[in-house]
This record gives sequence, C-alpha cells and structure tokens, in this order.
Amino acid sequence: MNMNKRISIALFIFLFPFVGVCQLTVQLVIHAVPEGTLPGNEIYVAGSFNNWDPADKGFRFTKQGDTYVLDMKLAAGNYAYKITQGSWDKVECNAAGDDIGNRQFLATSDTVIRIDIASWKTAGKKNIKKSTASSHVQILNTAFFLPQLNRKRRIWIYLPAGYTGTAQRYPVLYMQDGQNVFEDSSSYAGEWGVDEALDSLGPASKACIVIAIDHGGARRMNEYCPYDFSGNPTAGSTDKAKGEGDEYVDFLVKTLKPYVDGHFRTLKDKKNTFIAGSSMGGLIAFYAVLKYPKVFGGAGVFSPSFWVAPSIYDDIEKRGYKINSRLYFYMGGEEGYSMLPDMEKACRELQEVSPAYIKKVIRQDGQHNEASWRRDFPEFYQWILQD
Repeated sequence: MNMNKRISIALFIFLFPFVGVCQLTVQLVIHAVPEGTLPGNEIYVAGSFNNWDPADKGFRFTKQGDTYVLDMKLAAGNYAYKITQGSWDKVECNAAGDDIGNRQFLATSDTVIRIDIASWKTAGKKNIKKSTASSHVQILNTAFFLPQLNRKRRIWIYLPAGYTGTAQRYPVLYMQDGQNVFEDSSSYAGEWGVDEALDSLGPASKACIVIAIDHGGARRMNEYCPYDFSGNPTAGSTDKAKGEGDEYVDFLVKTLKPYVDGHFRTLKDKKNTFIAGSSMGGLIAFYAVLKYPKVFGGAGVFSPSFWVAPSIYDDIEKRGYKINSRLYFYMGGEEGYSMLPDMEKACRELQEVSPAYIKKVIRQDGQHNEASWRRDFPEFYQWILQD
C-alpha cells in the first residue's frame, strides 16, 4: 500500500466519528405576527433542542425589518418547537386563541423555515376552556408552603372512587407539572388525562391516590434540575444558573409526603410510593429515586431531559447500586437528536450497577408533548402498580 493511500485511510478513520455530528444551519424566519405585537416585544423559540425553555436567550429572534430571524446550529435529526414571547402564558396559538400542536421539522441540510403566527395566547379574544377534571379531583391547597425553597405552590389530589366510606388504604403516585395532569383549562398544551384514565380502569386494576404538584413557572427549570447550570449555559435557567432539585426533592419527601400520609389513608411504605414526570419532570423524578431509594418504589421517567444535566451519570455511578425499584423509561422517536441516546445511556449505566427492574419503551411516532405521554400513561400505571 503506498504512502498516500495510507494517509487517506488514516484521515478517513480520524474524521469518520465527526461526520454524524456535523452542525447544520437552520434559519427560522417569522414573516407574520399578530396585530398588536409591539416592535420591542422579544420573541423566542422553545423546542426539543433547548429543553423547551420559553425564554432561552440563546434562542431569541432578531427583528430585521418586518421579519424576525433566528439562526440555529443543530445536528441532523427531527425537532419539535413552538414560538413564544418569553413564557408559556404567551405562547403562539391559532386565530381563535386555542392551543396548537408542536411545529416540526427534519434537519438533513442547511435550511430556511418560514413561520406565520396567527395569535398569541394572551392576545385578542380567546376561547374559555371548560374544566375537564373528574369529580375525583380536588385542589388540596392553592398555596402549599415549600419550606425548603421558601415559596408556595398549588397541589392537586385525585382520590379513587372507592375512597369515601371505606377504610381502605391506597398507594400514592406523585406527579410533576400538576397544571397538565388532570385539567385542560390550566394546561398550556393539553393534559395527561390521568383522572380519566384511572376512572376508566376496571375493578381488577389497582386503585391509587395521585398527588400533582404545580411547576414553578419561571422557576421550573431550577426546581427540576438537581445541578447548577454553570456547565451548560444553554439550559436557560432563570436564577443565576442555580439548580434547586435537591431542595425540591427534599420537599417531596420531608414535607409533602408526611402531610399526605397524615391526612389521607395511604400505604406509606416504599412498595406503594411512586413518582413520575416528563421532560425536566422526568429528570427530577429519576433523581428523586437516586437520592431516596428507600422512599420510592417506582418511577415514571417520561422523555427525561438528561442532556441538560450531564452530572446525572456521575450520580448513577455513585448511587445507582442502591436502587432496587421499578423504573419505567419512555421516549418518543420524534423528540430530538440526542434525547433518546441520553436516555439509553442512563438505562445502560444503571443496569450495570443496579438491581432495578427497568422497562424501556420507545414509541417511534411519539413526540415531546402531553398527547404522547397521555397515550402511554395507562401502560405505565398498570406496570408500575402490578404486584
């Protein structure tokens, strides 16, 4: 083999690993915005490429004449997104003021995507959503105090149909992003329909109390991440990159669970205590089991945002051997370039050190939204509560 050929082969071997991760330029151009959008209004994109942060400074549009333009560098893959004015209370919607599904694009080469915004959620006349919560859902407290974080939060509770008038005790499932668990009128992109799912289960299914904790709005990223964001500036934290996940999980275990166990007929042991969440909520649900393996007997880890918290793998190595709970991992095939590999890495590394019973579910048509998580919730529920 001649020297030139050897050099060519060596260069190919060296460069090959980088071919699949080349960065593409995706330009978003907003050509039409709703009447009344002020010239100084800041417009952002939130999507699977930035953990759905509605006010990520790194994904803010620049006004250029009558258009708004944003250039993004992304790896090839499928992405979902929405346009916001800095919060989910000001997200784009249709002309009638109703929520819309996620926008999608497939990045295979440099491309320009044209966008028209029909309306903002807070602009113009909106349809008033009707309550969809079943009669078994109540507001436990509109301002439950979180002493670990010195703030208050609304808490929801679902009590099974047979709760009243019996002495039966029930398992408890703690769910994050409570606005989206039972009630369409409080959700920003549809609800999980947990109450409808549980109401429709037959008598052979195990009944359960569900506690849903509202997220902290602008502090959601902080509360659902146990690590500071200093190593990942694109994460879009709202409070000097401070991760508050440790304090939030302490609240669940040391404040909320004792309250629920003291006021309702619960089965308090690990075998009957579960936690679930999606996206950042999936991250913090998994971390809760890592930190309190003797408290949580199972977890629903839906579309976890492990990419925003690379230190999670260190914790798996250090703490994972203590977990012997049931863990249900879910990911949609259309969620984003790195999310599935990140979840698979976490599952693989956990399996290497832990006796945990792991179920991994990948839906090829699944997206990063409540509709996809709602579809998979009944399977998760039946699996996590089986004897």
